[in-house]
Amino acid sequence: MPIALEVLHGDQTGEELLVEALRVLDPAVIGTSVELRHHDLGLENRRATRNQVVFEASRAMRETGYGLKAATVTPEGQGDVGSPNAILRAEVGGTVILRTGRRIPGVVPIAGVSAPISVVRMAVDDAYGAKEWREGSGDDEVAFRTERISRAICREVSEFAFVHAGRTRARVFGGPKYTVSPVYEGMLKEEMDAAAARHPEVEYEPQLIDATYALLLNQGGDAVVVPTLNRDGDCMSDLVLGLFGSIAGAESVLIGFTGDSLNPSVVMAEAPHGTAPALQGKNLANPMAMILACASVLGFMPGDEVRLASRAIYEAVFETVRHGTRTADLGGNALTDQFTGAVIEAVGAKLEVWRSLGVGPLTSTGAAHG
Repeated sequence: MPIALEVLHGDQTGEELLVEALRVLDPAVIGTSVELRHHDLGLENRRATRNQVVFEASRAMRETGYGLKAATVTPEGQGDVGSPNAILRAEVGGTVILRTGRRIPGVVPIAGVSAPISVVRMAVDDAYGAKEWREGSGDDEVAFRTERISRAICREVSEFAFVHAGRTRARVFGGPKYTVSPVYEGMLKEEMDAAAARHPEVEYEPQLIDATYALLLNQGGDAVVVPTLNRDGDCMSDLVLGLFGSIAGAESVLIGFTGDSLNPSVVMAEAPHGTAPALQGKNLANPMAMILACASVLGFMPGDEVRLASRAIYEAVFETVRHGTRTADLGGNALTDQFTGAVIEAVGAKLEVWRSLGVGPLTSTGAAHG
């Protein structure tokens, strides 16, 4: 029986890129069947249903465990439907966000960075949603904010960081400013240390967050995984993706856990870019990140065939760029559908050769590449 994947449709170019990426998931391409279940999260339908479609999609993901989301428009007016992301995150219990910067062939990275850098951050709590207020006036006015983190989420971030590092042969690097904030930020450091004890096979190099920013510029060929608090990770992700010269080679993965289990119960992948309305209808946008999101969610699914397809898609995307098929943002002249077509051809060729040689999925899961 095929594994079900909840497909969350979006807006403008985000929707167009999702449709392109779904071509890669055709059973004729990947050699295995995934049941696609569609949900219209476009702005018009969110308004028409007063966001009920978002809650329905969330319930479906809780049941099946897997989601693939297009970029959506967030209206600015008060009283409108807002962004679906906060609802999705809360409804599926998403507590960890994974983003990985990767070198794209032909794109010059900054400071010689070449190996993947993954940021594993809290998806909830910390500075976001904190209560804020001010007291006094004039020069005596002061501002306050209350923040919170929980040990359970610190444990999920830390454990997933070590599991991800083990699968990608990376080292866990960095951490919070626990010397200045031993009670608050120290909780994450305690859970990182505990996860390190559970995973002695993974190299562990804790650093303060400010040192982490500086030292990432000198990592060179070493793959690293950086566990972070929510706000630190939000900033760190932007830096890491920028180091590689383009966000085209990265996808974003929201992960939820159930109860005391440290195994993901819900995985939703998406591209980190927005809806790019200026490119809508022009067949010029780069579908790389959305296709990589497909590869990532496949990699979290059980079964050798689907994980082999994940590996093939990851490799095909970057080989397509290396062989010279690039969209305009990467200095090429390929159209959106042409790039996707080249990836599809490469995926098919890889799977045909691998199956004739009896090659298995190895460690190429979405968690490994994501």
